[in-house]
Amino acid sequence: MTDHDAPEAEPDSHVNFNAPTVLRKWPSLDNQRRAEGTGPYLLLDGTLDECIREFMAKPESTRHLYEVQTAPQPPLVTETLSSEHVAELARLREFL
Repeated sequence: MTDHDAPEAEPDSHVNFNAPTVLRKWPSLDNQRRAEGTGPYLLLDGTLDECIREFMAKPESTRHLYEVQTAPQPPLVTETLSSEHVAELARLREFL
């Protein structure tokens, strides 16, 4: 392996928590997503950090109704983040 291969061998795990991000909520009935209609609506247009904080402030039992969408930051951040993924990023953010 040559020196120029080293960055590929160890992918950059830095996450830009200032990246533009939106938090959306799905319409719901009895704590279940309603698939019919227009889809999720915008709650917050901010940074990844702001959206994570707002998401984590929601009751855990309702987090499945929310979506966090941002520009992908491989390998740690995908375009649409699951509630489990947001919780992991929240823990990572606390260590940085």
